[in-house]
Amino acid sequence: MGLIAMSERDLQRIEVLSKVIDGRMTLVGAAHVLSLSERQVRRLLERIRTNGAASIRHKAIGRPSNNRISDGVRDYALTLVRERYADFGPTLTVEKLAERDGLRVSRETLRQWMSQAGIWLSRKQRRTFHQPRLRREACGELVQIDGSEHRWFEERGDPCSLLVFVDDATGKLMQLRFVRSESAFSYFEALELYLKDHGAPVAFYSDKHSVFRVAKKDAKGGQGMTQFGRALSELSIEILCANSSQAKGRVERMNRTLQDRLIKDLRLAGVNNMEDGNAFLPRFMEGYNQRFAVAPTRSDDLHRPMSLAPDRLREILVQARAALCRGAIDVFV
Repeated sequence: MGLIAMSERDLQRIEVLSKVIDGRMTLVGAAHVLSLSERQVRRLLERIRTNGAASIRHKAIGRPSNNRISDGVRDYALTLVRERYADFGPTLTVEKLAERDGLRVSRETLRQWMSQAGIWLSRKQRRTFHQPRLRREACGELVQIDGSEHRWFEERGDPCSLLVFVDDATGKLMQLRFVRSESAFSYFEALELYLKDHGAPVAFYSDKHSVFRVAKKDAKGGQGMTQFGRALSELSIEILCANSSQAKGRVERMNRTLQDRLIKDLRLAGVNNMEDGNAFLPRFMEGYNQRFAVAPTRSDDLHRPMSLAPDRLREILVQARAALCRGAIDVFV
């Protein structure tokens, strides 16, 4: 005789009903213990007397759920994943299946399907003992900037760098720009675009790249200023340099996210070069920010409209670029 699977509830019912049959408990007492009506208890007793204790088992056990998705939908989804999204995680895959293929399925269901099919292997989260720095309170109070050199177009195009500007308070992508390399010239171009689009933030937060910080300890006056730093000073924007990559964790994590999400979106859009990539980036930023940006503690935006006349702004940037072109010493007391 094969084993009959029963739930804990069914076993409790059999035990209580057996006491009623043996005269050790009243029908009223059984109804109270089982939280059933006396009429329901009579029906269960009749079922046991006619077909035995096994008839108490819930009739849904062993049957497919009424909410179960058909095997055809599952197979179709996995076919799309293998063909287009084999290296995507479940969260991003769910988004793309809905956006591009009109197929809607929950993240957890898709994760289980991908795991069972051997497509997805979850990665253990690395433990870190670094205490995250609290976010700034308002948009524009601190904007983290960094450059990420990578094969953004995979094998379809040349490697290049992506300049990333992230607002600390909201996690919002403020600006992305593909450039040949992370240099003072490329940062000046990005800065000019940023100021036109958003105004001047209170401060930028960067690493100790030579674009932002003079490394020479014997610089005159002890604390020198790069051409980029000098331009920011003229514009009344503070530049802060982090002492470690963990300190600017917001933009570091953003780089890792972009090396996953952005690369795959570029692939799906057929973007193969910097020019087309820069044209694609505004649409990517808009979608990303709508989904992942958070509300700041304070609602006011601390970006300041540029009080300088456009000609003066251009003059400051042109002078800084010209000094670089002349090969001038990049230190100012």
